[in-house]
Amino acid sequence: VDENKVFKLNRYDNISSLDPINARIQANIWACNLMYNSLVKIDNELEIQPDIAKSWTISPDGKTYLFTLRKDVYFHKHEAFGKDSTRIVNAADFEFSFNRLKDPNAGGSGGWILNNINSYKAINDTIFEIKLKEAYPAFLGLISMKYASVVPKELFKNGNEEFLKNPIGTGPFQFKIWEDNVKIVFRKNPKYFEFDEKNQRLPYLEAVNITFLPEKNSEFLELIKGNLDMMADLDPSYKDEILNPIGDLNPKYSDILKIEKVPYLSTVYLCFYLDAPNAIDIRLRQALNYGINKDKIIKYMMKGQAFSADGGFIPKGLPGYSAESGYKFNSDKARELINSYKKSNGKITPIEVTTVQEYVDVCEYIAAEMAKLGLPIIVNVVPGPTMRDGKSTGKFTLFRANWGADYPDAENFLSLYYSKNFAPEGPNYSHYKNAEFDKMYEQSFLINNPDERAKMYQKMDALMMQNAPIIPLFYDQTTLFLNKKVKNFTMGPIKILDLTRVYKE
Repeated sequence: VDENKVFKLNRYDNISSLDPINARIQANIWACNLMYNSLVKIDNELEIQPDIAKSWTISPDGKTYLFTLRKDVYFHKHEAFGKDSTRIVNAADFEFSFNRLKDPNAGGSGGWILNNINSYKAINDTIFEIKLKEAYPAFLGLISMKYASVVPKELFKNGNEEFLKNPIGTGPFQFKIWEDNVKIVFRKNPKYFEFDEKNQRLPYLEAVNITFLPEKNSEFLELIKGNLDMMADLDPSYKDEILNPIGDLNPKYSDILKIEKVPYLSTVYLCFYLDAPNAIDIRLRQALNYGINKDKIIKYMMKGQAFSADGGFIPKGLPGYSAESGYKFNSDKARELINSYKKSNGKITPIEVTTVQEYVDVCEYIAAEMAKLGLPIIVNVVPGPTMRDGKSTGKFTLFRANWGADYPDAENFLSLYYSKNFAPEGPNYSHYKNAEFDKMYEQSFLINNPDERAKMYQKMDALMMQNAPIIPLFYDQTTLFLNKKVKNFTMGPIKILDLTRVYKE
């Protein structure tokens, strides 16, 4: 195979399974995304797009989904299909694949995505029906996850053995070789159903080669030698070598590499526990939101490897994010609020912020900046397990936290401020409670139109931020390093590897 038609990458964390029901860790998800398709998929703007289902309808009560399947999707070749060695995917295949995902004996880790489903069935070869227990607008996002991929029943006649030896999907690439701890090779699927704008069948690449060098530093060295086409992580071992002090690519690599920064759905924040006996006054909570210069933290302490949290809790890249929801840096406003508090309450008791070792420098910088404005802060460092326990049981008045999306819908983030989700039972660590917020949260489940729902999410985020139960610090990002030969490579905020339209010059 021509080297320019092979995409080469490394996963130092190894791939443990090519079975989509085990696509829980990122390495497995990346491999499975090359091999399998589901009913629907998510694009880089986090909009739901057709995949094997070319269209669908949702009943007015939001509970019944009818999917119409394409008639030109073939499984990868395998002798289990008899003389034609392949066949067209039909609705019964989704029934089989969902049964398998749900079956505790199959040992998958994604059965939870079907928890709200009442029933599903193949009406005929091309119509697949799903009925939900409760209306849930984020449902299509859930079944776009790799867990819900379609697999052929022929390979499971005698348990999983045959499938694990030679996994079969419908995706742009098909399984070729797996050498344990060394590499996996995928070859182009010659019957893949997608075509580009010029009517050329996708994918453009002939093969994908994934190696498993366990050392992050070796991965970096292979990248700069030109033996890898991409690297999607930054490790302290080479961070200062590959980036300049403000987080751009070191000029000595600019003839071979290019850098891209993509939002990643996760928010790092400081959280106030509002039910604490010594709960912090709203003026001081707002003062902290105004008084922290997040841009400076990102530029000087993080080498530009994040986006400043200029909005609310919903991160950049997710429908519902708005730069208007939060607080803009304004030290005068912060000082004013601190002085107003002092006037009515006298001296300020120092506020203790609890963090883990990794974020000490950021918390100490915040403490130094706020001291200049007259707000004393003490940094308390605890081990990870103490942090997790204290967060959910309300031991800390103010603490560092982060929240990442399980599925790409802002409801996932706003559930942290719904009053019925108080920690330790739920993820509402702040114990924020607001009847108007709760009402909007419940209403959002009945809105099927994604644009209307995003507007409702913006309102909820802004309402919660007025009360300042948190201080959003930054939204995460993925830093990608690509060989300059690579063209058409994109990655969205859920960090999924899609090589369908990638080519190398």
